[in-house]
Amino acid sequence: MSTTDPGRAKAGPPSGIVPGGSAPAKPAKAGEAPRPRSGRGQASIVPSATIAGRALVAVVAIMTFLAGLTIGTALAVRGTASQWRADVTREVTIEIRAGDRQTTDAQVQAAADIARKTPGIGDAHVLTPEETAKLLEPWLGSGLDLADLPVPRVVVLKLDGAGAADLARLRRTLTDKIPTATLDDHRGWSRRLVAVTDGVMLVGVVLLALVGLATVLSVVFATRAAVATNRAVVEVLHFVGARDGFIAAQFQRHFLKIGAQGGLIGGLAATAVFGLVALLPRLGLGSDPEVPAVFGWLHPGIWGFLGIAAAVVVVALATALTSRVTVYRTLRTIQ
Repeated sequence: MSTTDPGRAKAGPPSGIVPGGSAPAKPAKAGEAPRPRSGRGQASIVPSATIAGRALVAVVAIMTFLAGLTIGTALAVRGTASQWRADVTREVTIEIRAGDRQTTDAQVQAAADIARKTPGIGDAHVLTPEETAKLLEPWLGSGLDLADLPVPRVVVLKLDGAGAADLARLRRTLTDKIPTATLDDHRGWSRRLVAVTDGVMLVGVVLLALVGLATVLSVVFATRAAVATNRAVVEVLHFVGARDGFIAAQFQRHFLKIGAQGGLIGGLAATAVFGLVALLPRLGLGSDPEVPAVFGWLHPGIWGFLGIAAAVVVVALATALTSRVTVYRTLRTIQ
């Protein structure tokens, strides 16, 4: 009958065994602390499925969704505004106040002839009363007889783009020969459109910064809670010689997975929203002519979708990096 040494009965696991049932570690050299072996068989010191972890996945998904919506909307506004500006800068209009019909018709024809002779003007199109009524239809409704209304006549000038048209000279000529004519080059409207676009982009940047700050704070609190929950294990590993990098890598791997899951969910949700908006006309909701006018501009384009994908990657990496930095700071407090 064998006897058991009481001292050996109270001894811990053999040297080289990592807590959690991991495989033996590589033997350490003399005077060097044992290095825990990393591998698939090693049990993580951070629980993989917890209520806090699932809640953090939801928080990261919501933050990524908001970031994706902000990026897509900002780029959609910028693209639509650029297209509008391009259309506006290619056109100039001449407005002639309404008066006697024959006199007004003669002035309109004279203004069109003067514009066609101006270098840089490619074409001059006189809007018919029907086309003018179509332009006023959103405000005045359809079926109105504009004959009795003092609606000005409009001449639309197309710039040929070959050279810069001398609009100042054209304005002086029109004023001298046709006092009731007014030249509008839309530069004031274009400047206001640029100001609005810049404001939307600035708001988008601020929202992205706030979303990023909220995500970082959420990860910091979640990491501290995870370290506090597993503080006993962390302290044991720390005091038996486990490197801080090994401990931090455990938390970093765990939170990288959480960030990737949440970011992917939020990114796909934001992509689905923009995809659904693009498919509204095809789903039968575009039969109303007002629907495309309201939602047609909300298309982020390829750069918008790439921006959403980049937001997913950035959120996942930021989550992992934030957790690693938080763990390092926490380990410094352990004496």
